[in-house]
Amino acid sequence: MYNVLICDDQPDIVNALKIYLTPEGYRLYEAFTGTQAVEIVRSQDIHLILLDIMMPQMDGLTATAKIREFSNAPILLLTAKSETEDKVLGLNVGADDYITKPFVPVEVLARVRSHLRRYAALGSIPPENAGTITIGGITLEDKSKTVTADGEPVALTPIEYDILKLLMENPGKVFSTRAIYETVWKEAPIGSENAVAVHIRHLREKIEINPSEPRYLKVVWGRGYKMEGGKK
Repeated sequence: MYNVLICDDQPDIVNALKIYLTPEGYRLYEAFTGTQAVEIVRSQDIHLILLDIMMPQMDGLTATAKIREFSNAPILLLTAKSETEDKVLGLNVGADDYITKPFVPVEVLARVRSHLRRYAALGSIPPENAGTITIGGITLEDKSKTVTADGEPVALTPIEYDILKLLMENPGKVFSTRAIYETVWKEAPIGSENAVAVHIRHLREKIEINPSEPRYLKVVWGRGYKMEGGKK
């Protein structure tokens, strides 16, 4: 059973999301401030977080940053259509995705299921043919869902892991932002391509010695991204 935290300062929204998610069999937790959300994630084994941006005491962006200090559980921001800048800021501080209000129940369920599957895969028993990929000093061990950079373990979110795995499985191949989004998120981007750039930047910060001069995660201007062998 997955533990899902719903955090919004409007009880009606929390109750609506509970109605959508209850039939899925999740154990649901609720919070109404960012402070409460951080405390619950710290004290409970939370597998996914639905987190509103605009809240009292501590907003969703601050809460996201604090949660990322100790948890890699997927964070889906709850945003209004007008909060475009906040969506980008949320991705920058560690959110995995966002859901725009007013909610479409089918979209909520699809995104929650997708992110939970991805998160579960990081700690589940992998298929027998899962293997190890090494490019330069980066090693991805798919059996254990772990990544090391120059021998040091790297903590990745599920989205970061899937992007890195896609690129490492296809060294030298250029993937457009849209192709990465469609492969990893398994849906059309519909204006969400900037999420890929944010996650690529986070990956560079974690696996590159100098993120501003990456050896591995290369941008091909006007075309997309590719994984190279790390030669200087």
